[in-house]
Amino acid sequence: MTTPDTSPLRLGFPVKVTARPDLKSNDTRRWKNDPHLSVSLDYMDAILDHCAARGIRMYRMSSDLAPYATHPDMPQFHSMVEDSADRLAEIGAKARALDVRLSFHPSQFVLLNAPDPDLVAKSVKDLASQARMLDLMGCGPESVLVTHVGGVYDDKTAARERWCAAWDGLPPHVRRRLVLENDDLRFSATDTLWISERTGVSLIFDHQHWWCLHEPEEDLIPTFAACLATWADGVRPKMHFSSPRTEMRTITRKDRKTGKPVVTTAPPIWTGHADYIQPFEFIRFMRDAEDLTFDVMLEAKMKDAALERLRLDLARYAPDVAARFGLESAEARVAAE
Repeated sequence: MTTPDTSPLRLGFPVKVTARPDLKSNDTRRWKNDPHLSVSLDYMDAILDHCAARGIRMYRMSSDLAPYATHPDMPQFHSMVEDSADRLAEIGAKARALDVRLSFHPSQFVLLNAPDPDLVAKSVKDLASQARMLDLMGCGPESVLVTHVGGVYDDKTAARERWCAAWDGLPPHVRRRLVLENDDLRFSATDTLWISERTGVSLIFDHQHWWCLHEPEEDLIPTFAACLATWADGVRPKMHFSSPRTEMRTITRKDRKTGKPVVTTAPPIWTGHADYIQPFEFIRFMRDAEDLTFDVMLEAKMKDAALERLRLDLARYAPDVAARFGLESAEARVAAE
């Protein structure tokens, strides 16, 4: 029998550290300037120090951590992951010592269900490179690669089946880490559960995506619980949470008569992520899911600033939810003042 996991839930943020503009997430130099993973790992070292200082225990690394590492026309960069093995091991050991859960979310150009086999092959190379970095870091199975199903290509059933076929051809070290997320436009949680039943892939549940796209028969918490149940025993699942943008959008369009740009406003698009997390929405969800155990990756635009604001909001408005994340009572007193 697996021992129940009673440790505090984690809140995490992706890539950019908004509180510290001086902390870069990866080496962004262009190829002519010889960017390298080793430089990105120096940045990661500083980000881990920042997370430790702020009590943040989950972080999503940049998908560009190893610049040009799989670019088909730039073989000079292809060895950088293996060349950085010792430094990757050091960063992984530091993350474990600080109890910071790491992950990757490969770019939207990773499409395992594309009809084009060349695009699938390129996608597999990207996944293999990032999975290899996690392996060299010595990360446990909780450190995952998050991906989406991909495009519909005019036939959703065929698109899902192609994803399953691609899964069967993945290198074992990729299959060990790859997890699949429901999206907001094409593939619902029902679709990802269908794929999981056929492949065994673990599922990420995205709360905002679920509200944007779910089947009429889906209920929120049972669907969430079904996604969590796809994770292996002893590996804590994680989910994504964000709030939709609510402000008017500013749009610049060209006037058809004059050809000059005209600034107008438009209503929000609900698939867009807000700068911060709406705390009462989050509190309600956490109370509805109080019997479930999972970590939460926040996908707010303000990144770590949104995480820190949410912690204060939880301490002030919902001490019961704050306690699940191990927030100190002193923080509650400060937030209440």
